[in-house]
Amino acid sequence: MTDSWAAFGADLHLEPVGTGLRSGLTAALREAVRGGRLTPGTRLPSSRALAADLGVARNTVADAYAELVAEGWLTACQGSGTRVARRAVPRRADRAAAPARPVRTGPAYNLKPGSPDLSGFPRTAWLKAARKALTAAPDEAFGYGDPRGRVELRTVLAEYLARSRGVYTDPERVVICSGFVHGLALLGRVLRRRRVREVAVESYGLAPHTERLTEAGLRTPCLPLDGHGSRTGELAALRGAGAVLLTPAHQFPTGVPLHPDRRAAAVDWARSTGGLILEDDYDGEFRYDRQAVGALQGLDPERVVYLGTASKSLAPGLRIGWMVLPPGLVEEVAAAKGGGDWMTGVTEQLTLAEFIASGAYDRHVRSMRLRYRRRRDQLVTALAERAPGVEVSGIAAGLHAVLELPAGAERSVVQAAAFQGLALDGLARYRHPDAPAGRDALVIGYGSPTESAWAGTLDALCRVLP
Repeated sequence: MTDSWAAFGADLHLEPVGTGLRSGLTAALREAVRGGRLTPGTRLPSSRALAADLGVARNTVADAYAELVAEGWLTACQGSGTRVARRAVPRRADRAAAPARPVRTGPAYNLKPGSPDLSGFPRTAWLKAARKALTAAPDEAFGYGDPRGRVELRTVLAEYLARSRGVYTDPERVVICSGFVHGLALLGRVLRRRRVREVAVESYGLAPHTERLTEAGLRTPCLPLDGHGSRTGELAALRGAGAVLLTPAHQFPTGVPLHPDRRAAAVDWARSTGGLILEDDYDGEFRYDRQAVGALQGLDPERVVYLGTASKSLAPGLRIGWMVLPPGLVEEVAAAKGGGDWMTGVTEQLTLAEFIASGAYDRHVRSMRLRYRRRRDQLVTALAERAPGVEVSGIAAGLHAVLELPAGAERSVVQAAAFQGLALDGLARYRHPDAPAGRDALVIGYGSPTESAWAGTLDALCRVLP
């Protein structure tokens, strides 16, 4: 008999063994229970339904059920049907018991950068937006669709980015992706196909970013970095570079904005060489002491690819990012995306579109901006009182700060923090392999702790500082 499926609220897959119909069915059911595939309490299809799906007489199924009830594998009660007996059943002798999984416990306190306060996710407002978006969505929205992403989201993003970040765009130039790393991987493939061999990166940044470029077959020479940001005037000396990856609004991780002269120098380089600037605007919404620095893309929309995400403003688990592309890149990036993963989840795209259009996104960002600014101020105050020798920088924007340490102290402080259950990173973790050793410092992600954990986390930090 071939493998069959029967359904009573859920499908039942059986592999009858032997030559007799009843004995084969009985053995298959017994093995499914003994092996743990049918767990205690599982309701089985009625004898009529299972017989119809298997193409056997109903009595054959009824007899098999009755035999297994008599053996104690199944129970049969009027009104509740036939179920797997609720008792421990022996596993097959030849199946080794699976080892117990170790319980994973994270650090008691977390100050690693890169994450917002996840307890601040606007669940109620998000659910309201989801209901409205799904009610209004056309049926075709749940098909494969445009690899660039849903037009509803691309439209509201174009309006929002123009208003809040000074980005010049329209919905046709926006491509939705599953976060920054995904967008960078797509761009890396497109650049490689265009015969680009090198993409310059900043001397301090995230290793996964350079890794995605390297995986695309691109070399990643680094630009020197100082108190005014990356020294973009030195791009001309990188003869093989066809693009450069920058964090101009708030350099990660040092926290300095790219000086206006260096922004202009980057654009001049791109225009004169035909190169591209890949702008990572990872936390551009969070500026505290003055109006946010506008996107570099506004200086030349034809030479800058703007990338942003909802990871810092909402939550990284949404897996939603976006690219604003020069017109000549749109089809190539969409083709690269369509050939690989096709698109980000439709329901999340529709919900975010409604969330932005309703004004809920602006309200949430303003609320979180106040929360993070308060934390930043509390961090600065606590350090002034309890670690006055530690200088703080990079605090005008974003969700992290840099704490300067005495020479040679970085590694010992990070180790001492780990010993006390405090997770944090040293600046050296983000240094490009080809960059010279720099100052000792900590990169403190004050956006990461929940509201309830913030006070304890701040206290733990002060205890480990020299």
